[in-house]
Amino acid sequence: MEKLLKAQKNEITEHHIYKKLAKSTKDTHNRRILNDIADDELRHYKSWRKHTKRDVEPRKLTIWKYVLISRILGITFGIKLMENGEKKAQVNYEEISKSVPEARKIEKDENEHENRLIGMIDEERLKYVGSIVLGLNDALVELTGALAGLTFAFQSPRLIAIAGLITGIAASMSMGASEYLSTKSESDEKKSPFKASIYTGFAYIITVLLLIAPFLMLTNVYLSLGITLTNAVIVIFLFTFYISVARDLSFKRRFAEMVIISLGVAALSFVIGFFVKDLI
Repeated sequence: MEKLLKAQKNEITEHHIYKKLAKSTKDTHNRRILNDIADDELRHYKSWRKHTKRDVEPRKLTIWKYVLISRILGITFGIKLMENGEKKAQVNYEEISKSVPEARKIEKDENEHENRLIGMIDEERLKYVGSIVLGLNDALVELTGALAGLTFAFQSPRLIAIAGLITGIAASMSMGASEYLSTKSESDEKKSPFKASIYTGFAYIITVLLLIAPFLMLTNVYLSLGITLTNAVIVIFLFTFYISVARDLSFKRRFAEMVIISLGVAALSFVIGFFVKDLI
């Protein structure tokens, strides 16, 4: 009974989450899908209620949390994070099905029908995620390497920050222009070349600011470089987690790849800076 009530509470909580997201979206296509999923959740809630003979209240804090996450980071990310976490952590359908055979049908319905509907959600930020990845990856690899090399070559945090900022701004405009031309040549009607270039350039420049910030605030160049590399790993972690949830991709492999590449280039550039300093 305890497990049934927990499953029932999950369904009514997620019903309210989907309903609130449906009301808040302006896109009619997405609103229809979210309402369809909300109806599924309500139907499942009523199925559980037939066995528990009780009504349960939704988790108001959970509703608030996932609605807020979805509005900030996107509907697809928010609901996939919810679906992958809440239900798996709290409901064991296999165990419940021993007493309530209908549990298998509900689990199948959620795994197939609802996941198919979630996959149909059309969200702009996911259309341009490739452009964001391009800008972010390039900034991480190029600028961590450049800052590492400049650290040993110049030994001045202010000079390193100025050189890094100029390099970063120039590179962000270059990357944005390249992405514009690349998207335009692909003839993809779903993607705007202008928006693709903005997403790429914006992702690049935000990463640049995060990486050079320690050199603007601290006087010790090696401590600044250490914090910069830590910032790079944090950015990689957060964005890889976002992509892995939103696109159902492997987190560990992508995270390890990006960290190894970024820090590897930084280490190589640091060595180059050592020799450049001696030449100067």
